[in-house]
Amino acid sequence: MPPAAAAVAAFAAGAGFGSGAAYRAPDVEALANNVARVIEQSGKALAAYMRPRETGAIKATFADDMGEMVRSLGHIAEYYMSEPKRALEAQTALTTQFINLWAATLQRFQGAPAAPVAEPDRSDKRFSDAEWRDNPYFDFIKQAYVLTTRWADDLVRRADELDPHERDKAQFYLRQVTAALSPSNFVATNPELLRMTLQESGENLVRGLKMMTEDIETGKGNLRIRQSDARAFELGVNLAVTPGKVVFRNNLIELIQYEPTTPQVYKRPLLIVPPWINKFYILDLNPEKSFIRWAVAQGLTVFVISWVNPDERHADKGFDAYMREGILAALEAVEQATGERDVTAIGYCVGGTLLAATLGYMAAVGDKRIGSVTFFTALVDFTDAGDLKVFVDAEQLKDVEEKMAEHGYLEGSAMANAFNMLRPNDLIWSYYVNNYLKGKEPMPFDLLVWNSDSTRMPAANHNFYLRHCYLQNDLSNGRMVLGGKTIDLGQVTMPIYELASREDHIAPARGVFRGAKCFGGPVRFVLAGSGHIAGVVNPAGKAKYQYWTDGPPTGDFESWLARANETPGSWWPDWIQWVATQAPEKVPARKPGEGKLKALCDAPGDYVRVKA
Repeated sequence: MPPAAAAVAAFAAGAGFGSGAAYRAPDVEALANNVARVIEQSGKALAAYMRPRETGAIKATFADDMGEMVRSLGHIAEYYMSEPKRALEAQTALTTQFINLWAATLQRFQGAPAAPVAEPDRSDKRFSDAEWRDNPYFDFIKQAYVLTTRWADDLVRRADELDPHERDKAQFYLRQVTAALSPSNFVATNPELLRMTLQESGENLVRGLKMMTEDIETGKGNLRIRQSDARAFELGVNLAVTPGKVVFRNNLIELIQYEPTTPQVYKRPLLIVPPWINKFYILDLNPEKSFIRWAVAQGLTVFVISWVNPDERHADKGFDAYMREGILAALEAVEQATGERDVTAIGYCVGGTLLAATLGYMAAVGDKRIGSVTFFTALVDFTDAGDLKVFVDAEQLKDVEEKMAEHGYLEGSAMANAFNMLRPNDLIWSYYVNNYLKGKEPMPFDLLVWNSDSTRMPAANHNFYLRHCYLQNDLSNGRMVLGGKTIDLGQVTMPIYELASREDHIAPARGVFRGAKCFGGPVRFVLAGSGHIAGVVNPAGKAKYQYWTDGPPTGDFESWLARANETPGSWWPDWIQWVATQAPEKVPARKPGEGKLKALCDAPGDYVRVKA
């Protein structure tokens, strides 16, 4: 055996690596060749990263990107270092745990059993490989990581003299740091990656770096981690395939009317207002998951707003424009297409926030065209706004406004990154390991293709939303002004179906519950299982999750949930029963293009195809 191969074999067998796992020596010639290819590919990745920075296309520096994180965590360090007793107690707590861990690890290296000192959560997939448990070396690394991260998290939670917003920011950024520093993210400290690298003589790293270079080039100088194989999907072919026509278009929206599948339909048509932060086809991923297709099959005449993917031409389009040229223009188009002024509406996420504000404006001017409304995981009160609120304070908002002023919009990747940071282990680092260290292409998955199909945000709209909703909470407090009218949600009196999701990190159920009390009419509050997407897209035929009902949102959220009735399966049938009760009259089915509005093109239209 050549000396180099002998050294690798000795390394693979040493430090306890031989306990149950096959760490075989690599093909030395292949390894040497792949090391050279890794170096070459690393240079290409670096060049792709540096090129737009050298030309000035990207002006942000590393210090700019990391500044807020460093400041937030620095406040925690100052809190403990300013009081010697606190610092000593914190240091002693960590030292004691490491002494216990080291003692247990010595026992295991000597062949004796030892109880774990710090076990990861059972749901943590990062440490599922058997070697993390069976091999004393990797078990020590795992437990050292777990106890250190829990110790650090405890320090932040116990810094109760800090401003709550600063503490929340520190906790959020600490999660980003601990997720990034997990031993599962490095070849030398991840037994599965080490085995794979040895078995493939480093070929996996070559493939991974090639993908990383491609993803940096796709991100125009920033790493845009691919989460799914988008080549397997095409809009209008196997995504967003419910038949329909675009029947109206202006410079902000396309309005899609879907083909009926029943001989009769409910007289009152349905208008869906999706978020502009993402594209509408989350509600029409494929025939099995499509809420839109299902709603059509229940006998509803369904209209959906497809928002433009804005650029510099839309920089001055604010909340007022999105109300007038979006929702109000769509209502006029629905009336032209169907002859009906009485409409039921759905608002999803920020689309629901805009719809609620629009309803307040309509109440102020006496416009009663919306007879009932449904909100999907939408906040109107931003007191409990979840982790996204850590991105919004006066200083950060000023930075965002300055960035948007350069081009007139916020890049879609900025919001995509923010959403991914809410679940860094699942949405960032698992793909980093799979793609760039294992060198595996991600699986094709329609939901993740939609998730990566990001949209830009026009400066005026996004500034208004962040300032008047997240920062100042004006909508629920009667201070928001739209169309010259001060919005009072207490004047919104039509029946409301309010849907929250129990595990939602974007529109937390407690926050949705609190906002549901702002309206002046009857509210049916429903809590879905799962999160912001799966809680909504829970097809009636699959019955994957459950939902809870107990009428209106009275008392506090915990008390409401304690007395609520749990029902297995999808909330969709409960919703259609509620909708039908509001307006049960039926009429012959309406085909898109047969009314005053003629068909402009087939669904899903043109706006949804524009990439950020």
